[in-house]
Amino acid sequence: MSDNILEMRGITKVFPGVKALENVNLKVKRGEIHAICGENGAGKSTLMKVLSGVYPYGSYDGEIHYEGKECRFTGIHDSEKLGIVIIHQELALVPMLSIAENMFLGNEQAKGGIISWGKTRRRARELLQKVGLREDPDTLITNIGTGKQQLVEIAKALAKDVKLLILDEPTASLSEKDSQALLDLLLEFKTQGMTSIMISHKLNEIKRIADQITVIRDGQSIETMDREHVTEDRIVTSMVGRALENRYPHRSPKIGETMFELRNWSVHHPLHPERQVIKNVNLNVRKGEVVGIAGLMGAGRTELAMSVFGKSYGVNISGEVLLHGKKVDTSTVGKAVKAGLAYATEDRKIYGLNLIDHIKHNVTVANLSGVSNNGVIDDMRELKVANEYRAKTNIRSSSVYQITGNLSGGNQQKVVLSKWLFADPDVLILDEPTRGIDVGAKYEIYTIINKLAADGKAILMISSEMPELLGICDRIYVLNEGRIVGEMNAADASQEKIMRAIVRGEARGEQLEAAQ
Repeated sequence: MSDNILEMRGITKVFPGVKALENVNLKVKRGEIHAICGENGAGKSTLMKVLSGVYPYGSYDGEIHYEGKECRFTGIHDSEKLGIVIIHQELALVPMLSIAENMFLGNEQAKGGIISWGKTRRRARELLQKVGLREDPDTLITNIGTGKQQLVEIAKALAKDVKLLILDEPTASLSEKDSQALLDLLLEFKTQGMTSIMISHKLNEIKRIADQITVIRDGQSIETMDREHVTEDRIVTSMVGRALENRYPHRSPKIGETMFELRNWSVHHPLHPERQVIKNVNLNVRKGEVVGIAGLMGAGRTELAMSVFGKSYGVNISGEVLLHGKKVDTSTVGKAVKAGLAYATEDRKIYGLNLIDHIKHNVTVANLSGVSNNGVIDDMRELKVANEYRAKTNIRSSSVYQITGNLSGGNQQKVVLSKWLFADPDVLILDEPTRGIDVGAKYEIYTIINKLAADGKAILMISSEMPELLGICDRIYVLNEGRIVGEMNAADASQEKIMRAIVRGEARGEQLEAAQ
């Protein structure tokens, strides 16, 4: 028997006007963890959808050989019958169903058309134990975090007797702790003989667990590397087709007067008003400055940003927002935008974009008055604006009439930025602007941020990646449990100093709570 459990030969997939894959070849050895990496839009997810039958036989050219036999899957059920299970980046779970119901949805534990709930719960407990999850099978999916939901998806795959597990960006929305736990689980599965294919942008994760790495660029397979020959620089060069001498573009900041300021900003939880989430935060951002907010998951960074932008989060909000030294009203999104604020959300798919509409409408939606006369939208002016910002931010698409949901993550993020650039704010709050984006697209977004700062905008940037904050920011605030526990110039900062500030802040917070 061949060492390869899977061979994909000459896979070509064409969408209207776009060749997504061109003569791609992939070999995966039995019992290994095989990583696939490439820029957003390179064709990684498309290749896995071809493999799993999401794109059925006949909709692509080429051959799939699994366990030594050619397979022609007409749908996802065909591949699952053979033990090929894919977990998509957007988890396919129903929030208001229980863990057990989700795990066996479409794969019900039934006899004679009648579901055995006793057997369902017993089997669910067994599989949850395998993935290290101790939740009650009757717990609703909506009541558990994203990390646990990812484990439910894996348990769901185990229920289908998985032999080849495909994970598309499995750690993109997980905390560092949950990410490490998931990677450890994949390594454990490997010892049990399971084969895994993982799509990821996180090069440190790839280096840690992958036996082989295949790089895809512009719909073509570029090279496959063994672990011992892998370096981050080699992966990056293969991904983007050029060496990135510096991950963060150089900038010579020209910082002016204070443009944005928060004074004694406090916010309470919307469902539990007695709980204070943001605690007397004071911060400022100057003209032409990029200021970062560092902190662990749950520190309150997104809650802070959303509460400032139109009070989109929280109740019993108090404190002052100042622009150019004057107090402004940001109590609604409309008032916040009018005052000169913009907020690029961390969840671009739900809150940042209309995914079923095209690029043109998404770019102009925050500033319709800029493309209208007497309340009537000028279609040609809107088209001109959309094309202008498509070129400015290098959105890769067939045209501005391409549906936004069909763009890669990096290009979707550029649409979000284009929307707020056209609104021409003084202050931009960027919440995880490069989450789930490859290194090449990240560099382009960093360049856009630098250009905004050079144009005199004030940038407040939230990121879970400390190297990113250190590489792009002029100054960094450290937030922990809703409090500012540190402030430092980026030139003097380090990951160790940031973590030290967090630890000191936790101790100080415990003392304050004890005193109260």
